[in-house]
Amino acid sequence: MTVIDRTNLERVIAVINGKGGVLKTTLTANVGGMLAASGYRVLLVDLDPQGNLAEDLGYTDSAQDDQGRSLAQALMFGGDAAPLKNVRTNLDVFAGGSALDQATAGLAARGNKDPDGAKLALASLLSPIAGGYDMVLLDCPPGDETLQTAAVAAARWALVPVKSDRSSRKGLSAVAARLDAVLSVNPSLDLLGVVLVDVGKAAKAVEREARQNVAELFNADHDVVLTATVRHSEATAQATRERGLLVHELDDDIRKGPKWYEIRRGDAQAPAHSPRSATSVADDLQAVAQEVVARIVRAEQGATA
Repeated sequence: MTVIDRTNLERVIAVINGKGGVLKTTLTANVGGMLAASGYRVLLVDLDPQGNLAEDLGYTDSAQDDQGRSLAQALMFGGDAAPLKNVRTNLDVFAGGSALDQATAGLAARGNKDPDGAKLALASLLSPIAGGYDMVLLDCPPGDETLQTAAVAAARWALVPVKSDRSSRKGLSAVAARLDAVLSVNPSLDLLGVVLVDVGKAAKAVEREARQNVAELFNADHDVVLTATVRHSEATAQATRERGLLVHELDDDIRKGPKWYEIRRGDAQAPAHSPRSATSVADDLQAVAQEVVARIVRAEQGATA
């Protein structure tokens, strides 16, 4: 039986939903990046074979980007694996990518003989190194049950982004089932909260209904849903990935850019792909980061009281 020392895994957060397109990677990259910018030592783990975290952080197709090979080999065969160091100040990353399809196949085969060992493959990798970080965020793939299971088996917390529409909320049932499936090997796993994303700030009635529906699904009160929500701006999403910048970095660039009157006079050129919505989205993501930390600290203080 595989036994994991979970001492260093108390601040591991799986960002998970059974459905794609709910800003899991956006939350992972930007919450992690904001925490790192504020002085936290942060590790991000990209478990998605699509490897989109590389686009958000700007290392796609660089010499650093191994398409998930190092992570896949460590998951399949054990042993050490080193993350990419200082992708941002205080921010290290295990790169994801197409090689993780091999890890899915390998862990699925292992699960036939050693189901607990397969579930705990990521926990085994992270346990010796997670103590060097203040926060570890796992970017989970939407449709890969094997890697999702490995993520929640390693995590202390699950953070679930969801859109307000009915079809998006269906993914929450799969999340609940995934959490239940690993409680035998990870009894300390708990739901940190649900984040409403792609929310229109004027649609208060829709937001209230979504909060009610999510609370009922998890048999919890409305506090299960974070107070902070994240609006979605396609222009901001496109600009950040084209530049390989996080949203707050894009916002900083815009603030430092030329004024409208300087552009009109011909004294400066308008910067490309600089949507005004970046400031609003950056504020939303900062609020989520602050609430994530506050919830974890509150839980830790309650555990020691």
